[in-house]
Formats: sequence, structure tokens, C-alpha cells
Amino acid sequence: MQKEFRKFNKGGELYWLLGLLFVSLGVALCAKANLGVSMIAAPAFIIHEAIDGIAPTFFTIGVVEYLVQAFFALLLCAVVLKVKISYVLTIVVGVIYGYVLDMWLLILGPEPFDAVWVRYVMLIVGDVATAIGVACFFRTYLPIQSYDIFVKDMSITYKLNINIVKPIYDFSLLAVSLVLAFTLFGDVKEFNWSEIYKTSFHSLGLGTLITTIINSPLITLIGKGCDKLMGTEPLLPKAKNFLERH
Repeated sequence: MQKEFRKFNKGGELYWLLGLLFVSLGVALCAKANLGVSMIAAPAFIIHEAIDGIAPTFFTIGVVEYLVQAFFALLLCAVVLKVKISYVLTIVVGVIYGYVLDMWLLILGPEPFDAVWVRYVMLIVGDVATAIGVACFFRTYLPIQSYDIFVKDMSITYKLNINIVKPIYDFSLLAVSLVLAFTLFGDVKEFNWSEIYKTSFHSLGLGTLITTIINSPLITLIGKGCDKLMGTEPLLPKAKNFLERH
């Protein structure tokens, strides 16, 4: 008789760790593919490129990333009309995420993959890794990145379907990223747009559009797999109760 599969139920904290590692790895892989990073990661990459050479050397992509995330945490407070400890802690998570992202970028190196087909393969690998991470973040009680908690708490506060809110949020950030890329550099006419299929325009490219389209369905699909493999019960229930009350 085949043994019945029993999933691991107490994954509340493990989901957080997996989310942190997979999202940062996915973003780093997409950056190295040089076809355009995700619409969510794009603003930080664009701003970093715009200030590169002007700002101090410690202003890495990771640093710019957690500053952008801090802005989103403050914006969330304004949108839901409340301040929670988890919103403050999400800024701390953003700092941790920023340095983990810098770690992956350092490990992978700055040079993009050579062959175009390899770039597309690694783009998809990066998108899947990011989707795994976001799906994990949606299932933890611990504070997560402000990008993801923005979607999660907006859905809860206004009783909206998270699978509808997420794509709207994604395309909104894509629009913001396009505005930043077109206004901060002023080289739209000089860029060889015939090569956009194999390179990016200031971290935006065909890969960004692909990611925007497939991101939400991937997260939904992977989320269903997560639910079958691991539950969301905490190992530290008192910590969960505290965060939920505050």
C-alpha cells in the first residue's frame, strides 16, 4: 500500500526564509540575463544607474532597493490609514533583502550572459525563482517586503481578490518604471531599439514585459503547490499572535 503523503505543517517561518532567498536570487538572475528586470525591481535598478558615479560607492543596488521599499512602506500606511509594527519591521526586512540581493549579484558577477538563448533561459529561471519567493512571502506571518505586503494588506483591508490586485499593481509599477527610464537618461532616440530583444534599455526590456505577463499566473500556480507541500502554522505562535495584534 502506498504511504500517504503528509505535508509539513509548521512552515510559517520557513516560508519567510525561502521567500527572501528566492526573490533576491530571481531578481539577480534576471538582472544578469540583461533582458530587463521585473517591473517591481526595475525602479531601484533604474535609480541606481541614474546616480551611479555621483552617489557614494556604498549606494549599491541593494541600498537603493531598501530605500525604495521604505517609501512603499510609508505609502502603504497612507493607503490603509494605519501604522502597524509589521509595517515598520518590513523596512528592516527590506534592508536584509537589499544586502542578500547584493550578495547574489556579487556571486553571479556583473557581466551578462553571452548567448541570447542563455539569457532567455536564465530570465525564465529567474522569473520562476521570484514567483516561488513571492508565493512563500504570501504564506508567512512574518513581516515581508513592502512590495508584497502592499498587495497583501491592500487586498485584506479592502476585501479584494489578491489575484486581481497583484496584476494591477504589477502593471502600475511597469508604467512607473517606463517613466523613470525615459526621463532620467534622455537617450531614448539614441538607443538601438532593433536590439531590444537581446538587451535592455536601462534595466527595461522584452524580459520586463514577459515577467509582467507571467508573474501573477506563476505565483498563483506555485502557491497551489506550496499549499500541498507545506502548511503555514508557526513554530512560534506567540510571535504570530503579537504581530497580528499590532
